[in-house]
Amino acid sequence: MVSVRRSILSPFLMLVVLLSATPASAVDEFIEINPFLKKIPLAIPAFKPLSEGALALETSDEAVQLMAETLQFTGYFNILDKGAYLEDPRASGITDASINYRNWTVIGAELLITGGVRRTDEAVEMELRLFDTFKGQSVIGKRYRGSPKDTRRIVRKFASEVVFFLTGNQGYFNSEIAFVSTGTGNKEIYIAEFDGRNPAQFTRTKNITLSPAWSPDAQWLAYTAYPKNRPFLYIKHRHHKRGYEIGNKGLNITPAWLPQANPSASLDDMRLAATLSFTGDQEIYLLTGKGKIIKRLTKSWGSDVSPTWSPDGKKFAFVSNRSGNPHIYVKDLDSGRVDRLTFQGRYNTQPSWSPKGDKLAYAGMEGSRNDIFVIGFSGRPPVQLTRDAGNNESPCWSPDGSMIVFSSNREGRSRIYVMTAFGTDQRRLLTLPGEQTNPQWSPNKHLN
Repeated sequence: MVSVRRSILSPFLMLVVLLSATPASAVDEFIEINPFLKKIPLAIPAFKPLSEGALALETSDEAVQLMAETLQFTGYFNILDKGAYLEDPRASGITDASINYRNWTVIGAELLITGGVRRTDEAVEMELRLFDTFKGQSVIGKRYRGSPKDTRRIVRKFASEVVFFLTGNQGYFNSEIAFVSTGTGNKEIYIAEFDGRNPAQFTRTKNITLSPAWSPDAQWLAYTAYPKNRPFLYIKHRHHKRGYEIGNKGLNITPAWLPQANPSASLDDMRLAATLSFTGDQEIYLLTGKGKIIKRLTKSWGSDVSPTWSPDGKKFAFVSNRSGNPHIYVKDLDSGRVDRLTFQGRYNTQPSWSPKGDKLAYAGMEGSRNDIFVIGFSGRPPVQLTRDAGNNESPCWSPDGSMIVFSSNREGRSRIYVMTAFGTDQRRLLTLPGEQTNPQWSPNKHLN
């Protein structure tokens, strides 16, 4: 097994040279990183300008800061203080032959990233390397070339390589987060980058807009809006804003896309579940990507809402009050069997199935507060991830299952927060006017 996998690059971002490969023996198995135990000490010294001029120096400084912020965000790493560094790669060099590994191990660095930057008005080129300091060897080496506006994308691409080398997962650096914000005076959907950067308004319905849901290719958003004082479903393209309206009689709410094996499938080939009530009961139906009803998925005297699919699309979890209070149930599509999953707590809602398929996150009420819980399918009790910090709702997993985004009013107004899948490193993602709720993490975008 080697650390170099398939490249996912934009037409403007080209991987031109593989600088060094990981020896097959170096990565016999991936690391299961548990932030409760230890974060990996990582040194990221200043990147070295490889061309003359202020542009190269400026881009070097920008890139090293972005690299530190991006990898710090994962919760996997302890970025070592630059004041402890014993050497400066800008002076000593950034390649394996010029690294004095002892200078890094003595300060506790287990991993080291070096970088070199060439820059002109029209282009940027970066050489980026990851070193295992204790083994004294280079494990990843890449050279990227793109336009100056690709600097952030280059850094994130290499960060993805680092995370993949350690965990076997591509991370979430090509993903976005949709959420609801009241900053305009109405509930509208916004989209931000995975780390909260560059939030932008997506809908302009000027009424109530709720429940954003990403398609498997991250190109379409389904959501609920109230244009005529009742909930309609909408399916809109991420960029072109073309789309479809589903306005069956009654409720049209809580959409959830069926996982798609083919990321380039057309909207006609995609499927989603949603709660409709045109028959009088709130039941979950399977729809085409354009909103045509295919079949009914649930049938009970209670209300069935908020579907979330297993990664293989063979099961879905949902919320139902068929036993009295809202609890989470799971239906197997092949057998038709429905099992109640949650028993602890009196009000359990907003389930989100993990990308690895082994657990669900949900919002549960115990006492007077909502908190985020995670539950598996072995019959063991749920694990509480938030506590004593306001109301916490709407959990949603990152594409690799390593993090959870959620909303909380722990600081007063409701904001968007993230934490690791273990509940550690809880922090606010962004602050905007109004309140922010209903976050949904997109799949990684598939770049050509």
